[in-house]
Amino acid sequence: MKRLTVLAATLALAVPGNAFARGEFDPSKEFEQHEWIPIHLGPLDLSVTKAVAYLWLGTAVTIMLGLVLMRGKTLNRRGTAGELIYDVAQTQVAEQGLPSKAIGRWFPYVASLMLFIFVINLLGFIPLPLTGETWHGVPTWGIYAATSSLSVTLALALITFAFTHFEGIRWNGPVRYFKSWIPEAPKPLLGLIVPLEILGQFMRLISLSVRLFANMLAGHILILTFLGLIFIFQSLALIPVVVFATIFYLFEVVIVVGIQAFIFAALSAIYIGSAIEPEH
Repeated sequence: MKRLTVLAATLALAVPGNAFARGEFDPSKEFEQHEWIPIHLGPLDLSVTKAVAYLWLGTAVTIMLGLVLMRGKTLNRRGTAGELIYDVAQTQVAEQGLPSKAIGRWFPYVASLMLFIFVINLLGFIPLPLTGETWHGVPTWGIYAATSSLSVTLALALITFAFTHFEGIRWNGPVRYFKSWIPEAPKPLLGLIVPLEILGQFMRLISLSVRLFANMLAGHILILTFLGLIFIFQSLALIPVVVFATIFYLFEVVIVVGIQAFIFAALSAIYIGSAIEPEH
């Protein structure tokens, strides 16, 4: 299928007409954060940007889905969908990563985290008039995901990181918990192993934040590139290629949306569970 896409693009560009590249198009500009509502409190910059607006929208939609899906009867479609989400969060995320004694406390967090990231990722593929730019006074429609901003994914990762070590200290005490970072090994090797173990704890931040950020950013840049081809080459012959390539990639991205939300929540549960029972 990829070969077919490349072949179709080559034939389209070979059609006589305006097939030479024209104009300028930079997909990365779509991810620039500009102040929509400037809010500065001393050195703190709390301005409302595109990412903040999408986070607000994602929060509202997540709460609405929770109220609509989780409070309905399981005999109808709405209740069945809510039960399916609940079952995945419980059996595939919470029970797989958390010890049984901590599920009651941390299941709401990992379940909410999974649903929240899924909603934000999904909103990123729905054209919305939230770009900060206007056309004749009307907000223009854009495609953007808040999780394509590293500051957003890093903030989510920091929350899990803080909860992980808080629970580790709460259940085991500071001495026993931090002692669990030191594996059984010959003493001459501890000088090398202990720093690596400490570094590994902070590498979890990268494992959580960069994976989600990179996948969503790459997906959106590729989609915007496909859509921008028609404006760059100014050839109507490219329309079938762009439509075909976009639909094909959207199919893959819709799967990635769910997988990334699941992985982030599952890893959060595993990290918190391993801190509660470090011997495992």
